[in-house]
Amino acid sequence: MAGTLKNVTDADFDAEVLNSDKPVLVDFWAEWCGPCRQIAPSLEAIAAEYGDEIEIVKLNIDQNPDTAAKYGVMSIPTLNVYQGGEVVKTIVGAKPKAAILRDLDPFVTIKPTV
Repeated sequence: MAGTLKNVTDADFDAEVLNSDKPVLVDFWAEWCGPCRQIAPSLEAIAAEYGDEIEIVKLNIDQNPDTAAKYGVMSIPTLNVYQGGEVVKTIVGAKPKAAILRDLDPFVTIKPTV
């Protein structure tokens, strides 16, 4: 399902993210956020390449303020990696795909670039 990341909500966050068997990267974003739109293609590419190792989902903070508030998301884009129901990594701000992958190194097996 390349090109579209699953959207999660306040209502299904626990089931989709906290109870997942594999690490989940949550992209906290909003429609009006330029940098959020800027990193979306990188996240979709990472999901396509590494989807068997890490799940990538999006959470719109305007539509789901409770989860954003619960995890102290103050600026977007914020990418939180959840593992075993806990935040194990936080990445704040727009970064190129290579930098995001470096941050995700503990969770994915980085494929060599050809």
